[in-house]
Amino acid sequence: MSASALPIQPTPPSPTPQQTAEARAAFTASLLSTGTSTVQSDLQNRAADLHANSAAIDKQEQALLRETKNLGKESDKWQKVVDDGARGVKETGDVQNWAEMLERDLCVLEDTMAMVDEEHGNVDKRVDGHLANGRQ
Repeated sequence: MSASALPIQPTPPSPTPQQTAEARAAFTASLLSTGTSTVQSDLQNRAADLHANSAAIDKQEQALLRETKNLGKESDKWQKVVDDGARGVKETGDVQNWAEMLERDLCVLEDTMAMVDEEHGNVDKRVDGHLANGRQ
């Protein structure tokens, strides 16, 4: 055997189309399981967090609705107190107005009586705003 002649190695047989498809499917599945397990785990964790947060938000929403209803009741109570106070102030103003009108009418009557007494010559002495003869 000469140096230029190397032993010839047999060529491996070419894979069949079925073997190529099987190898490709196995390789793709391996890649997908490696890459998606991390992504899928992250997505599952996020979905679990979303569900937990949704339950917490629902609970908070119910508490907020309950407290809003209670606040509405308190607001109604305070509005009643304010309305009663306003009514009292109005009545006080009405009483004051009535008293002023009554005083004015009494002054007119007193002046009228004084004029009548003057016309009839019954001018009596006044003592502390009252007539000395007992009439007021």
